[in-house]
Amino acid sequence: DPDMPFVPSVPEDQFILVEEGDPAVIPCRTSDPDAQVTLVNSLDKSVHALYDAKQGFIGNFPAGSYTCKTMVKGVEFKSDEFLIYIIRATSQLPVEIEALKTVYKTGETIVVTCVVFDNEVVNLQWNYPGKVKEKGLIKLDDIKVPSQKLVYTLTIPEASVKDTGDYECTARHATKEVKENKKVVITVHDKGFVHLEPQFSPLEAVNLHEDKNFVVDVQ
Repeated sequence: DPDMPFVPSVPEDQFILVEEGDPAVIPCRTSDPDAQVTLVNSLDKSVHALYDAKQGFIGNFPAGSYTCKTMVKGVEFKSDEFLIYIIRATSQLPVEIEALKTVYKTGETIVVTCVVFDNEVVNLQWNYPGKVKEKGLIKLDDIKVPSQKLVYTLTIPEASVKDTGDYECTARHATKEVKENKKVVITVHDKGFVHLEPQFSPLEAVNLHEDKNFVVDVQ
């Protein structure tokens, strides 16, 4: 198509995530397989790379913005802009889940943390009893130093008995078909169920070398 030498790209193709050291594909494909295509960076300088009309430019590119150019009957055409992001990632997906405690009383705040190590970009989803009612606040902290970790914190204020159940986080790798999930069981009681009754005074005296017992009734 001389009026559209570059095949239109979908928005998802314009944002390219690539792991450190891995080759990337800039998918500016042409409708003419014999078209001469040039790749330029954000400074409009040519970038040398292998070109395949069915895929695009293939190579190890620095992070940044790239555009493809071609000429049709003396007229220059430009492709959409493609943005490459270099991410730190491992082939494995180390994940840990932590809960400050696993037994709560009604009205307390539940806090569960899911930590992903050594990966900058993941897709993380929570599953928990209050999710259907959109109960819960999720916060993300991206920590770089001393090592890379993503800390996802789920907070459930004013917990009720209905918040009892499995709290599960599932992390999916940004560029590989790898996922990892962790689970913790949280129990919420309607009220406290342990009663302590000390059988001694707030202040007690004892003689030197005397043995003294302190007794507590527990119900």
